[in-house]
Amino acid sequence: GLEYQVGGTLSLDSRTYVVRRADRELAHALTVGQPCYVLCPRQMGKSSLRVRTMRGLVEQGRLCVSIDLSVIGSRQSSAEQWYAGICRSLLADLGLGNAIDLRSWWRGHDHLSPSHRLATLLEHEVLPRVDYNLVIFFDEIDSVLSLGFDYDDLFAMLRGFYNRRVDNPRLAGLTFVLLGVASPTELVADITRTPFNVGRGIALEPFSLLESKRLALGFADTREPEMILASVLAWTGGQPFLTQRVCKLLSSLESRPSPG
Repeated sequence: GLEYQVGGTLSLDSRTYVVRRADRELAHALTVGQPCYVLCPRQMGKSSLRVRTMRGLVEQGRLCVSIDLSVIGSRQSSAEQWYAGICRSLLADLGLGNAIDLRSWWRGHDHLSPSHRLATLLEHEVLPRVDYNLVIFFDEIDSVLSLGFDYDDLFAMLRGFYNRRVDNPRLAGLTFVLLGVASPTELVADITRTPFNVGRGIALEPFSLLESKRLALGFADTREPEMILASVLAWTGGQPFLTQRVCKLLSSLESRPSPG
C-alpha cells in the first residue's frame, strides 16, 4: 500500500509527493539564476517543495542553504540583532563558523548599517569561499511583519545583488528564494513592487488529477482507484493537506465507498 503523510514536510523518498507545475517552474528559474518567491496559504506543500528543489539543485552541483526567519528574532529584536542572527545562521549552515569569527568581524564593521553588514559579509567573506555558487532560501518570510523595525532593507539588499550582476557577473551565481504565507497583503505588496520586484512568483496550485495520479496507488486493490481519487479531489478541492488526510482515511477502511 501507499503511506500517506498528513501535514509536515514530506521526506525525500516519499511516494506520495505530488510533482506540480510549481516544481518545474521553480527548478528552471533557479537553474537560470532568477530570484523567486513562493507565497501561499499554509499546508500547500511549501516546505516539501523547498526540500525537493534544494535536492535537485545540489544534484546539479549548486550549493543551497535555508534560513528560517521565524526563529531569527522577534518584535523585541533590534535590526542589528536580527541581521547578525541571519549571518550566524548562514555561516553555521555553510560550515563557515570556524573560518569566520563573526563576533569580531561584526564589531569591526560597525560603521555599516546592519543590512549593509550582511551584504558585505555575503559578498566578501562567504561567496569567495563557496566559489560564487549559492542559492539562499529565506523561509517564513512573512515573519518580518512582526519585527519592530523597517524590513525593507532586506528586500533592497537582495534586489541590489541582482542589479549588480551587470557589473560583476560572478554575482550571477548567487540566487535567492523567498517563501512564506501569502495572506498578509502588505508583504505581497512589498515583494511585488520595489524594493524587491525582480523575482519570479511561483504559484503553488491545488493538486490536479493528472499530477496526483500516484496517490491512487493507495487504492490499488479496488476496481476503480482513479475514480476514487477523483472523488477525493472533488471533496478537498485538491488542497494538499486535506487530500492526503482523506486518502489516508479511505485507504485504512476495510470497505471503501464506491466512486460517484
